[in-house]
Amino acid sequence: MTSTTVAPAAADPAATDENLAAQPIGYWSGVVNKAVLRHLRDAMADLDITQPLWWTLSRLAAAGPDGASREALAAGLAPLADDPDEIPRVPARMAHRGWVTEDQEGVLRLTDAGLAAHARMKALAAEVRARLHEGVPDEEYAAALRVLRRIARNAEGGGAEGR
Repeated sequence: MTSTTVAPAAADPAATDENLAAQPIGYWSGVVNKAVLRHLRDAMADLDITQPLWWTLSRLAAAGPDGASREALAAGLAPLADDPDEIPRVPARMAHRGWVTEDQEGVLRLTDAGLAAHARMKALAAEVRARLHEGVPDEEYAAALRVLRRIARNAEGGGAEGR
């Protein structure tokens, strides 16, 4: 596969398909990031759920009856958060809603109400995904993610060896 060198162009929201190769990835990935987060967060607001609540519900559901400690949740989720200090607050919010219990060892487990909240949010996430992926075949979606992953590696200095 050969790549031609394209002179970079200034970010242009009205760029034609023929001119996309010259567009800056930073601009377009930022546009997509903002649009997707806004759409997702607006949909979650209808259920009174934030992303950190969803992430934590999801991790605890995956942990099953064994549950997870606050520390394990924080370590796994803090890198995802806009504000890493938000993550340690989530278990208290979940407890206030009756979604988790915490035993004497500090292990959190979902209650029936927490499992129901997880099911509602999982259904909403599937609806949002379907709306966002409308008209985008899985093959194109996967190709786009492979490209973004490669660009991320290149930006971090990993280059082509991680392909």
